[in-house]
Amino acid sequence: MADPSSYRPEPGEIPDSPGVYRFRDEHRRVIYVGKAKSLRQRLANYFQDLSGLHVRTRTMVTTAASVEWTVVSTEVEALQLEYSWIKEFDPRFNVKYRDDKSYPSLAVTLNEEYPRVQVMRGPKKKGVRYFGPYAHAWAIRETVDLMLRAFPVRTCSAGVFKRSAQIGRPCLLGYIGKCSAPCVGRVTAEEHRELAEEFCDFVAGHTGSYLRRLEREMNEAAEDMEYEKAARLRDDMDALKRAMEKNAVVLTDGTDADLIALAEDELEAAVQIFHVRGGRVRGQRGWVTDKVEEIGTPELVEHALQQLYGEERGDSVPKEVLVPALPEPSPGTEDGDAQPVAQWLSERRGSAVSLRVPQRGDKRALMETVRRNAQQALVLHKTKRASDLTTRSRALEEIAEALELDSAPLRIECFDISHFQGDDVVASMVVFEDGLARKSEYRRFQIKTVEGQDDVRSMHEVISRRFRRYLQEKRRTGEWGSADPETADGEGPEPAEEPEDGTNGGPGSRDEDGRPKKFAYPPQLIVVDGGKPQVAAARSAMDELGIDDVAVCGLAKRLEEVWLPEEADPVVLPRTSEGLYLLQRVRDEAHRFAIRYQRSKRSKALKASPLDAVPGLGASRKQALIKHFGSLKRLRAATIEEICEVPGVGRKTAETVAAALVTKSSARTVNTATGEIVEEE
Repeated sequence: MADPSSYRPEPGEIPDSPGVYRFRDEHRRVIYVGKAKSLRQRLANYFQDLSGLHVRTRTMVTTAASVEWTVVSTEVEALQLEYSWIKEFDPRFNVKYRDDKSYPSLAVTLNEEYPRVQVMRGPKKKGVRYFGPYAHAWAIRETVDLMLRAFPVRTCSAGVFKRSAQIGRPCLLGYIGKCSAPCVGRVTAEEHRELAEEFCDFVAGHTGSYLRRLEREMNEAAEDMEYEKAARLRDDMDALKRAMEKNAVVLTDGTDADLIALAEDELEAAVQIFHVRGGRVRGQRGWVTDKVEEIGTPELVEHALQQLYGEERGDSVPKEVLVPALPEPSPGTEDGDAQPVAQWLSERRGSAVSLRVPQRGDKRALMETVRRNAQQALVLHKTKRASDLTTRSRALEEIAEALELDSAPLRIECFDISHFQGDDVVASMVVFEDGLARKSEYRRFQIKTVEGQDDVRSMHEVISRRFRRYLQEKRRTGEWGSADPETADGEGPEPAEEPEDGTNGGPGSRDEDGRPKKFAYPPQLIVVDGGKPQVAAARSAMDELGIDDVAVCGLAKRLEEVWLPEEADPVVLPRTSEGLYLLQRVRDEAHRFAIRYQRSKRSKALKASPLDAVPGLGASRKQALIKHFGSLKRLRAATIEEICEVPGVGRKTAETVAAALVTKSSARTVNTATGEIVEEE
């Protein structure tokens, strides 16, 4: 526990201007990010008598080892920088959004020749029109199914669309009248796009004119005795009215607004948002927040606005945002209002945004409904979390007791080796913190010094590389001596290991310059997939590097025994033990991640093409060549003049391609099961 006075800046060093500050711990991790209208007044609040601080603030300042700040020009800039740093560093003492899942939206891909209606998640794409988000994907599909009768827009994937066009026969939706079947030419691209735009207008709330037009066409068809057409139009109207009933009018003035409500206690807060467009509720979302800092309702509202609109632009930010309390400047500043936040929202929208608390009428009544939803969400979350948190705590305590650890292992790392018949040997590292997977910290390795199938030596290599990285980080930050642990054994710096999904690590794994840190933080427990030999190899690798404060164990698959270094007999946990269950989940996750990496490497090798070896030939020109000739076989048979006809391919490149394919022509692919020579398609 650090004494805040040991790193307290001199009062004259802190500027009396707007800015953003960061508290760091002894490992240089950012643990808290805040903003202030006056940095001097705000930071002074942290360095007072500890007995006068809130318990969470006291924990934060005693965990921290340093503080730094960045001066900005305005409070709006401070708000934006604070949001960016919270997203980047994921500080442990800032508000935590526990439910960061991607909510589904109804999307219309207007950027395609034949627009498609579908459910989409994740970041928004240019040229796609979105409606929502919604709490459940099934609610979107039910609404779309009703509307396809009147707006038979394409909903199929690109593969299904292409297949139907090739065989000249539409899918089932085309036969039952829920798709206009542009794939077989029943409608032109222009007619189909017009249908998609009408679909968008109806979903956006422009319903009255379209229903009146359908009714007029139905009456005209009945007068002309076209009774089948009139009946179809009547059924279309009924389907659209049923779809509209799912979104009843809640604001009679046709307002476009987002309503944000909170339900909170001392430890947590539930946030609920209703998206109202054209007076109707078009979407709903929510999350639960850990109040890991001393924070009130205005600050929670501000964080909710940052979370909701930090990545949004244009019409995604509505003209009106209704909140239970207006955000305030940081504590310790002079009187303030919500103007900086409203100005920030207006900049993101590109026009004025009204941020206010509803006082009366329909909006006040709807806000009360949103608040009740937030209360129910908080109660449900607490019911679920009580058992979940208790179970995880018991599992960690059981592991600590069984392995005779001094404390519960809050950070567990597990390693697994994977190969395919002795080839493509890889390893994985997964991380669990507080009993939960932290995927941004996952890493994967290619085994470099071991040939063939040798899990023991491979494990020794991986553990060595992982902890050499850790010692390198300690040396760089001054926590280690002058000797370079990375080069002490004569090796040069090795390339960075690969994290989950090829990313550069999560926001919590970055240094003070924002660069990714690879293996900066030590675990309390290393788990290896295997028995006594693998455990001995891991312990030996750590002993060679002088790592003596990290426990090691192995989990053998056959009998689920837990092996410890230098112990003749394994530790056997009860089959009903929560600790054993957690170790199994960690081991299985490491195995899954290793298998996934190994398969991806093998898949890339199988997809290798002779064109890959042609110097200066990029992916786009390779794709153009294959598309032009239809197959590698036809490309190999083509002349240099024919290859030059491909857009972007000059004569010199064509000669290089032809030479490379002639060189490779003798290397035929053989089906090992049948002995047949496989021709490239």
